Amino acid sequence: MPQKLAFRMKLIPGFEEEYERRHREIWPELVTLLKDTGIIDYQIFLDRETSNLFAFQVIEGEANSQDLGSTEIVQCWWKHMADIMETNPDNSPISVELPNVFDLQ
Repeated sequence: MPQKLAFRMKLIPGFEEEYERRHREIWPELVTLLKDTGIIDYQIFLDRETSNLFAFQVIEGEANSQDLGSTEIVQCWWKHMADIMETNPDNSPISVELPNVFDLQ
C-alpha cells in the first residue's frame, strides 16, 4: 500500500514567482530520480500570504524525497534553491514533517 508524506517548508518572502519558475524548469534527471525512488505523486502548494510551502507525496517504496540528500543531483538542486528558501547549513530546505490527522478514504 502506498504511503503518504506531508511536510512544510518556507520561502523567503518575495521569491514566490521565482520558486514557481524554477519548478516549471525542474531538471529532468531530478524528476527521474524521484520517480525511480518510488514517488508516484509529488505536489507542492504555496500560501502566498505567509510564503509557506506545503508538500505532499505518495510513495510506493521505502524512500521519499527527504531521504535523497546524499545524492549529487539533490545536493545541486538544494544549492540552486538555497537563495530563495529558508535552509539548513548544508543548503537543504528547512522541512517540518506534518502528521496526518484526517484521511477521507
